[in-house]
Amino acid sequence: MVREDGKRNFALRDTDGTEDSVFSGSTPRQAALKAARRLDDVGESEDAASRYEIRLREKGTDKVHVYEAWAWQSDSPDDKPEWMPGEITQANVAKQGIEHLDER
Repeated sequence: MVREDGKRNFALRDTDGTEDSVFSGSTPRQAALKAARRLDDVGESEDAASRYEIRLREKGTDKVHVYEAWAWQSDSPDDKPEWMPGEITQANVAKQGIEHLDER
């Protein structure tokens, strides 16, 4: 379901099928990047970051977007705004595929 502003909502699914968090984005990848930045295990660098599978169900559909996600800490850019902290969390995702829920 597309909102008025063109964004879609994606629910983060746990392994048991519960959905606790919702992330919005104009694409599934954008929502997956937001979810990846909130991973508990954040690496010291991109190469050292642990990989995790995240599953996002698009609200209003039976589509589940599956991603491999990882996050790491890095220094803020030199031209950062005043409010930005000295260290930030960056993330990356790789799409593994789309599954369809079979809930009858």
